[in-house]
Amino acid sequence: MTEKKKREKVVAEITLSHVIQLARENDRPLSEEEALDFLNQDGHAYDLWKHMMHAGEEYLKSSLRRRSGQPTPIRFSASGRRLAV
Repeated sequence: MTEKKKREKVVAEITLSHVIQLARENDRPLSEEEALDFLNQDGHAYDLWKHMMHAGEEYLKSSLRRRSGQPTPIRFSASGRRLAV
């Protein structure tokens, strides 16, 4: 595991290797070219970015609430999955 360092900026990304690995785990193997095509079609890369930003914001809000001692409320999505608010 890498040492934690103080950072002013953090970049999070999903690389082609992540897409390929996730596809493999879901019994849908993709080549690098197919993964690249997938990300570039129908706005998948932009949708992924928006989801990552939203998830990051929710994580930060939840972490800040826990740090302040406030309980983290739980809500449910339309699919019934639990979501921290």
